[in-house]
Amino acid sequence: MNKIDLSNHYQGYIACLNKQDWPQLGQFVHDDVYYNGQRIGVSGYRAMLERDFSEIPDLYFNIHLLVSDPPCVASRLGFVCTPKGIFLGLPVNGKRVSFTENVFYQFHEGKIEQVWSVIDKAAIEAQL
Repeated sequence: MNKIDLSNHYQGYIACLNKQDWPQLGQFVHDDVYYNGQRIGVSGYRAMLERDFSEIPDLYFNIHLLVSDPPCVASRLGFVCTPKGIFLGLPVNGKRVSFTENVFYQFHEGKIEQVWSVIDKAAIEAQL
């Protein structure tokens, strides 16, 4: 894929997440995907996302920055949401918080094969 195709494909992936269209996830995520260095596979990736949406019912991925350099994508995602209970070890307990995630993806044959994610936990702590 060229830069534009990869950017469009990534935006389709984010739309899939926001719609919680889990049957389509395999269109974007490789069967043997790694997340922060750990092989979790597409089923583990889906379970992680389903858990995130269960714990954060109003979760919505907003792309703030997107850089495509095939086979990689770098993105800064923004969130304004209301996690239930404990989130990232913090007692959010239904408080509305905003934070960002810097995430890097490596694609193989048009699917996400590696994900490296860093969430701005300090921004959440400052709001509590």
